[in-house]
Amino acid sequence: MADPRIHIPDIELPAGAQLPLPDAAFRHLVQVLRLRAGERFVAFDGRGGEFPATLETVNKRDASARLGERLAVDRESPLDLTLAQCVSKGERMDYTLQKAVELGVTRIVPLLSSRSVVKLDAERWDKKLEHWRGVIVSACEQSGRTRIPDLAAPCALPTWLDDGAAHGMRLTLDPLGHHAWRELPAPSGPVTLLVGPEGGLSEHELHRARQAGFTGIRMGPRVLRTETAGVAAIAALQALWGDWR
Repeated sequence: MADPRIHIPDIELPAGAQLPLPDAAFRHLVQVLRLRAGERFVAFDGRGGEFPATLETVNKRDASARLGERLAVDRESPLDLTLAQCVSKGERMDYTLQKAVELGVTRIVPLLSSRSVVKLDAERWDKKLEHWRGVIVSACEQSGRTRIPDLAAPCALPTWLDDGAAHGMRLTLDPLGHHAWRELPAPSGPVTLLVGPEGGLSEHELHRARQAGFTGIRMGPRVLRTETAGVAAIAALQALWGDWR
């Protein structure tokens, strides 16, 4: 069985140094996985580095580890992909974020569209972002990624389109779109993928997206749920131009 992986940000210690475990790492390694002193794990810093590590001390409320030498590890896709995902409810959004990270997205932009059913005040959005960051970090731990994808603050879809925040090739899922995946030219730079919420994007939003340079892509004759559509599209993009080629 592979050694457990845990994200410990901002590791700036030399090889052989002893590191007090942050609370989150302590809870996961000691309280959840039940690791004991002398057992091994892998720490990663979120910036492309991994450290072989061994639990040094384990107490009731804290623990420490001894780090090996930092190893530069690149498991990132060659495709610079932004997922602009209209927010869906609860576990649906969690699933989308988890699988998008596993599939190699570079950044994630949560968007609020006319059919988004999630309505929160500022304080609850802060908590939601914190929760989503946890989902993203956990997916990196599980999938072997050593870089944490960027997560933007939620933004209204019209504002995001007007700001010109999308870069490179711009694609959106459109059941009435006139293009299939195989018809697309290979991108020469970044790709931005826009995915609607439950109920999809409205016709007005699709029109606005087209005005902003987005190409509508068909996903076949069947209707996909929002948490399925984005994941399927990312897989198609990785198969065409990413690390599944």
